[in-house]
Amino acid sequence: QVRLVESGGGLVQPGGSLRVSCAASGFTFDAYALGWFRQAPGKEREAVSCINGNGETTHYAASVQGRFTISRDNTENTLYLQMNSLKFEDPAIYYCATVTFGCRPVSALTGGYWGQGTQVTVSS
Repeated sequence: QVRLVESGGGLVQPGGSLRVSCAASGFTFDAYALGWFRQAPGKEREAVSCINGNGETTHYAASVQGRFTISRDNTENTLYLQMNSLKFEDPAIYYCATVTFGCRPVSALTGGYWGQGTQVTVSS
């Protein structure tokens, strides 16, 4: 049974940093591209970033490029998203997901299996 469990969300001030994690089980972790998606209240869910199975290929949404870093630890079956220089437009529920058809430019990403999400709030 595929399971993705996000953690690490919370409240941070503008300009601050936060790292969210996603613990995976129930599938061959390093065989799957993974991604982070987010959904803010009243908005559609959007793809944030993806990483391929060996970690060598990544893609980012333009809105987070240079501020967010996706990574994975295939020995721990864990996906990470390091978020720096957080802005008022970043708050959302952040979801990790397996990515169907591999890591590619985020506008083309499609999630497969999903976690339950973790809330990120930016407030002064």
